[in-house]
Amino acid sequence: MFNKKNILIIFFIFLGMYIIFYFKDHNFKRAVDACLAASQKLSNTKITDLEEARKFCEEKIRDSR
Repeated sequence: MFNKKNILIIFFIFLGMYIIFYFKDHNFKRAVDACLAASQKLSNTKITDLEEARKFCEEKIRDSR
């Protein structure tokens, strides 16, 4: 019923889906980290509440999508 070719195609489809879902937020996380680093470097007073800064960065990045 199934030959090697069909089994390999199904396997690679599932592998591709796994990779896409696993790394889907990778670029978003990197952008948020870059935003936090830039906000630390550019501000004269160091930001003390990193969670608030992270939420702000996440909002701005999601809005720009």
